[in-house]
Amino acid sequence: MKVLVIGGGGREHAICWKLAQSPKVKELYCAPGNAGIAEIARCVDIGVMDFEKMTEFAKKEAFDLVVVGPDDPLAAGLVDALEAAGLRTFGPRKSAAILEGSKAFSKDLMKKYGIPTAAYETFDTPEAALEYLETAPVPVVLKADGLALGKGVLICNTREEAREGVKTLMLDKQFGSAGDRIVVEEFMTGREVSVLSFVDGKTIRIMTSAQDHKRAKDGDQGLNTGGMGTFSPSPFYTPEVDQFCREHIYQPTVDAMAAEGREFKGIIFFGLMLTADGPKVLEYNARFGDPETQVVLPRMKNDIVDVFEACVDGTLDQVELDFEDNAAVCVVLASAGYPEHYEKGYRIEGLEKFKDQDGYYVFHAGSKFDAEGNIVTNGGRVLGVTAKGKDLEEARANAYKAAEWVEFGNKYMRGDIGKAIDELIG
Repeated sequence: MKVLVIGGGGREHAICWKLAQSPKVKELYCAPGNAGIAEIARCVDIGVMDFEKMTEFAKKEAFDLVVVGPDDPLAAGLVDALEAAGLRTFGPRKSAAILEGSKAFSKDLMKKYGIPTAAYETFDTPEAALEYLETAPVPVVLKADGLALGKGVLICNTREEAREGVKTLMLDKQFGSAGDRIVVEEFMTGREVSVLSFVDGKTIRIMTSAQDHKRAKDGDQGLNTGGMGTFSPSPFYTPEVDQFCREHIYQPTVDAMAAEGREFKGIIFFGLMLTADGPKVLEYNARFGDPETQVVLPRMKNDIVDVFEACVDGTLDQVELDFEDNAAVCVVLASAGYPEHYEKGYRIEGLEKFKDQDGYYVFHAGSKFDAEGNIVTNGGRVLGVTAKGKDLEEARANAYKAAEWVEFGNKYMRGDIGKAIDELIG
């Protein structure tokens, strides 16, 4: 098969890495890709939002399968454009990607179909939001309705912070038009867990659990980021939690989308909060999570092509997912200053140390080649260093060991990815 992956981050590198292992894939392309992806796929310089050029290229090259990675092109309808050009495409159509594209839509869907989530209100004007916040219980959570690179969520501990949050989202437009409408949500407490799933419109297959670390600094301090590291599986995701979620969250979400005439094919990422009242949905994503993908796919035994095709063809009921009985931890190596201001263009050293190391992986998120052909930093999150181990404790030690193999100017990482699990394990 000839396969095209659309995107250029750590998620897409992990997807390309998994596709490259399939005996069914003979030619692998990625648009636009990055310096790491270039080692395993032919990178093509086409932006993910350039639908016309992307569709034209994909049609001309006659790809057997196209996989769309990022949220923006999914929400804007790239899958629809590719399918209209006759290309078999993995990912939700625009009508289904709204599950992530609009927080208000997803909250309304959960309310309508009785899917457990936090109580909420939706506001189109800052005046109405501010009036509501005068009497709303605090802490409170403010969410930009639209896509905001995983950063449009503000946890406000006081009324003053909540007023500032409304200003940030709706008046200062920190996340652009994503903040034209906001969702004000009750603050839930508990353990967060991420669960990725494959969906073919009617059947859902659950992958192994994971847990992300969103904040920039140790101890979950600092600003929200796209993710500073992950581990899998989550020790808090018990068989009892899994059973509850399958009955009350996972399948009901797929059925609700179908009932709304928005058949969902692709990935649903469930962001869950394990509250004292049971699991509840924090958010949905309509694609692989980043960096969750970098700990989930290395543990997956299946040929990913089989799963992608089953989702496209509506035959996922014939597929059983199989995961290794071990653990994986990913530590993100970022540019100091991320997610605000940071410098790019630093040469990355030590990548060759991953070449023949079984169970150690480096996924590129923000890298490129400079004029001399060196790999240099090209983003806030630069690399995801992933390692496996027999359990979470060993995987964590391995990941931090491997993180030291790599050097670049202004390298920054959290030192406590998965640290809470050490305490749990004792």
